[in-house]
Amino acid sequence: MDPASLGGMGFALAMVLLAIVIEGSSPMSVVMAAPMVLVFGGTLGAGLASATLRDAMRAFGSLKHWLAFRTPDPDATVQTIVGLADKARREGLLSLEDAARGLEDDFLRTGLQAAIDGTDPDDLRAMLEDRIASKRALDRASAKYFSTMGGYAPTIGIIGTVVSLVHVLENLAEPSEIGHMIAGAFVATLWGLLSANLLWLPIGSRITRCSEIEAQHMELAVEGLLAIQAGANPRLVGQRLRSLLPPDEVKERAA
Repeated sequence: MDPASLGGMGFALAMVLLAIVIEGSSPMSVVMAAPMVLVFGGTLGAGLASATLRDAMRAFGSLKHWLAFRTPDPDATVQTIVGLADKARREGLLSLEDAARGLEDDFLRTGLQAAIDGTDPDDLRAMLEDRIASKRALDRASAKYFSTMGGYAPTIGIIGTVVSLVHVLENLAEPSEIGHMIAGAFVATLWGLLSANLLWLPIGSRITRCSEIEAQHMELAVEGLLAIQAGANPRLVGQRLRSLLPPDEVKERAA
């Protein structure tokens, strides 16, 4: 699991709470049911209204995957592909049947099985690239869903503040309560800004980044599978695939 997202959001929230304490107030002073219900409920409703029900279900259903995302190890994938290329060159492509069933990477397993079944190289590339493109499109929709909610949240927070200020104006006859009510009114704006910048927008950005990492890993697998199907030299396959990795990552792997 990559802890960056949860750790980053937790750290940012802790800094907000620390600032409240340093100011001499209590963190509980910003925990008010009405503003939080309005901001979170209103944001969820606005997000749903801007998309389809399937988009919303897919976006929230994928949250566990993205928050617990584990960065794939490209070096391990390269080593696996090189091993498969070596076996295929010595014993033939059909000898990889058992190895294909033992692969944990679903994309690599599916592609290798298609190659073993005799799929034309051009058709194999098109099929795998279409699958990558489809995955990217779905991930973009999920990222956009959360980013859109991040755009709505601050405005809904302002709506909550306006609603609360209307209540303040209705109670001008009670001066002793006005200060408390005005402070409470701005809590809605605070939660709108907090939820947008510490929750929805970071989640959207994380999905975009993690999706790109997964897609790059899948593209690496495509090149490896086509090389295996072509019967390429395993050493050259390894060199070719490592040339597709970021230079700093190659240096770290080689160290």
